[in-house]
Amino acid sequence: MAKTHLERILLCLMLSVVCHALRAQVSNSSSTVNIISYIQDLEKEFDVRFSYVDEDLRSIFIQVPSSNTLPDILSDLENQTQLIIKQLNSRYHTISRSATVSICGLVLDNFEKNTVTGASVEVLGSNRSTVTGSDGTFYLADIPRKASLRIQHIGYKTKFVSAEEVLSDTPCVSIPLAIFYQQLDEVIVFKFLTTGLSRELDASILLNTKDFGILPGLTEPDVLQTVQALPGIESIDETVSDINIRGGTHDQNLILWDGIKMYQSGHFFGLISAFNPYLTDKVSLIKNGTSAQYGDGVSGIIDMRTKDVVEEPFFGGGGFNLISGDFYAHTPLSERLALQFSGRRSVTDFLDTPTYQQFRNRVFQDTEIPGEGAAEDDGIRQDENFYFYDFTAKILYDINDAHKARVSFIQINNSLDYTETSADGRMNESTLNQTNFSLGASLESGWTARFTTLLNTYNTRYNLISKSITANGAQQLLQQNKVDESSFRVNTTFQWSPRLTWLNGYQGSEVGITNETDVTQPDFNSTVKGVIRTHGLYSELGHISNDQKLRIKGGVRLNYMENPGTFTALIAEPRLNINYTFAGNLRVEALGEFKSQTTNQVIDLEQNFLGIEKRRWVLSDDTLLPITRSKQGSLGFHYSRDNWYASAEGFYKLVEGISTSTQGFQNQNQFDGETGSYDVKGAEAIINHKSSNFSTWLSYTHNINFYNFETINPVRFPNNQDIRHTVTFASTYSYEHLKLGIGINYRTGKPYTEPQPGNNAINMDVVPNEINYTAPNSSRLPDYFRADASAIYDFELRPGISATAGVSLLNILNHENILNRYYRLNDANEIETVESFSLGRTPNISFRVTF
Repeated sequence: MAKTHLERILLCLMLSVVCHALRAQVSNSSSTVNIISYIQDLEKEFDVRFSYVDEDLRSIFIQVPSSNTLPDILSDLENQTQLIIKQLNSRYHTISRSATVSICGLVLDNFEKNTVTGASVEVLGSNRSTVTGSDGTFYLADIPRKASLRIQHIGYKTKFVSAEEVLSDTPCVSIPLAIFYQQLDEVIVFKFLTTGLSRELDASILLNTKDFGILPGLTEPDVLQTVQALPGIESIDETVSDINIRGGTHDQNLILWDGIKMYQSGHFFGLISAFNPYLTDKVSLIKNGTSAQYGDGVSGIIDMRTKDVVEEPFFGGGGFNLISGDFYAHTPLSERLALQFSGRRSVTDFLDTPTYQQFRNRVFQDTEIPGEGAAEDDGIRQDENFYFYDFTAKILYDINDAHKARVSFIQINNSLDYTETSADGRMNESTLNQTNFSLGASLESGWTARFTTLLNTYNTRYNLISKSITANGAQQLLQQNKVDESSFRVNTTFQWSPRLTWLNGYQGSEVGITNETDVTQPDFNSTVKGVIRTHGLYSELGHISNDQKLRIKGGVRLNYMENPGTFTALIAEPRLNINYTFAGNLRVEALGEFKSQTTNQVIDLEQNFLGIEKRRWVLSDDTLLPITRSKQGSLGFHYSRDNWYASAEGFYKLVEGISTSTQGFQNQNQFDGETGSYDVKGAEAIINHKSSNFSTWLSYTHNINFYNFETINPVRFPNNQDIRHTVTFASTYSYEHLKLGIGINYRTGKPYTEPQPGNNAINMDVVPNEINYTAPNSSRLPDYFRADASAIYDFELRPGISATAGVSLLNILNHENILNRYYRLNDANEIETVESFSLGRTPNISFRVTF
């Protein structure tokens, strides 16, 4: 009898184990069961009873819990279904629906299953809404169980789901959105030249460094060198610190890095960009049709943005070339917190490479530093120590899905120490330090699906110090140029409808600039300080027609400027951007803008910084140096079909309030300080053919650029930036891991002023004697021609670690291009001709590792 009882007990235990094992096996599968049938199984297994309304539970399906105890099973059911399960006594339970639920969804596109960021999620019949975060998820609590949700995102069809379909919060329920193919055809951007370059529908040019291919002469995506491949943009002196956009000067460009205004843009005095491209995510170039949220930059805007998403995997890389070495990394510290940093330093102070020799010869022309071999010929020993570095850091913190905080930091430094020692022991010393230190922070908030805000603040400091000590300390010259700017901005964006957006905002800024000169023998000291405060209010409406063909963005910016004790000014700046698509292949743009700025660079030719860095930032005083104002209009046509892209654009630009001291005159007008204007009439065209392996393009720019100075004779004469014709032809080829690029750049010569011929060349009636010049800019330099090539090869070192080797050659033909020509009197009262030449044949190699 005892044996029979024991067998029964063992049988019950075995059945119980098998039952739980089967339930666990089912729970581990991805299948679901109806909750009513599952509850009936629980009643049999645990000898309990559940009271419920069939209608409430009939449509609910669950995954079988893996728990073995009844309390854990019921808790799991509540989490899955958000039902309310109450225990009345040891045997009886009730099940009822809650009035509200918490929901979590993961929005994906139904084509490539990518997450959809920024999709609006509205609870119909209430004021509850949110947007999907960077990972495509959204979460809402206390939502009516019977509520319906509307999910929208431009480029996708609107989707409606019930709250009960997205009850789960671990994990969030996937919600696929169907692509709105007709709409996508209308919003496709025009990709051209090389991968990673595209023309956006707002007329801006976007550079995506992650997808960047190859350009002739570059082995790495140098941001400020790359933009010069575009029509209408060039650097007459081959530097990134003197970029001319549609005939303007470099100081008339607004250069932003993570929303921070930058006053220094180059290393090696402009031959290399100062911004690390490997953490720079996107670069927007705007020549016209600027949004009202931008102030400054009467010629153009270069807006650089670093990576802005907290990505879970760590990634980074590093490399070197014959000028410098660098590294970068993105380090996630948690799901919502990440740190980015990058650094670069030159090798020029301890390694003399062929690239550095060419750069050195190019930079140190016409300076106190003699060319190669000059020191030995004169019996002078020279010691030179030049280096540069830059460092960036960024903290990314996603407070929650709706609020994202960012802090960005950048420091740029150029340093030069130069010493001359003569045979008799006399020593001359020169030093130059150029730094830019900037810190910025932003907070982006999505309050509802329709209303977002952006707060941005920064402080940027630029400092240029030059010191010259001659004759063993007998005479010293110290010059310093300091800029200190602080700014605060708030943007609000309201989506009236999927077709109408309203942007409003305020920007307040204060910029102080100090110029100091201190000389011994004779004693002289000059310190000039100034401060300008600017308050800018702006409003802008953006509209897209129902058929997606017409896009209009129009707004106005109202600037109130104050230079304490000097002037106040109120300036209205309207902006307009109209875009219309015919058929789908042809698009027309009409753009217009008014802009102004109060900071400029004067070019100091009497007391220069070693002759290398002659530009010093100054503030407008609205008299000797007026507020610079511009008006610009343009009309463009863009055609894209299959593998072809063609574009033609005409423009007119008028810039008023310029001074001869900011234009770099090297003739009879260089010290006059006269004020005037310039106007540019121009046309830009490009044709590009791309296939899977080839990309070939031809671009042409025509400018007619004239000064207008009422007090100079003649009143109207060619601008220093008047390059009438510019032609670029290039071709790139990609095959598997190899990329090749070759290109040709041609432009007509820039204007310059010659002395008068014969005996009238020198004015002997003044002391000191002066050169008598012909009419301003009545002569032109020879045409400029340069051919470049580059090659890049990608390969894998090991799984997860890839490498890139590159080689480039600038000025393959070693063509001698004259960049500048001017004249001066020597000690013998004779006219000397001073010429500056372009880079000679310049090789470079690079090697990079990415992980």
